[in-house]
Amino acid sequence: MERLKTDMEGISEGQKRIKEGQEEIRKKFEEIESECHKLKEETMNIAKQSDCNQIRINLMFGIVKARQDNNFAQADHLTQLLREEMAKE
Repeated sequence: MERLKTDMEGISEGQKRIKEGQEEIRKKFEEIESECHKLKEETMNIAKQSDCNQIRINLMFGIVKARQDNNFAQADHLTQLLREEMAKE
């Protein structure tokens, strides 16, 4: 009986350690999920900023090209679009 009691205590202790280990793994997994979500948002923000930068560069190139071609109406129009794009920020 004494041996059975000792064995049961050992099993109980083992189960407790397993449960604690599972809880620790669960917490780490939640932290990783949270970090993954943050990185995904940050990546999306960087991609959005890159797209905005590309639009601005294209507008600036268009302005330079329009001025080179003496198409000042087009240059004015593109300049206004660039101002609007810059105001979004």
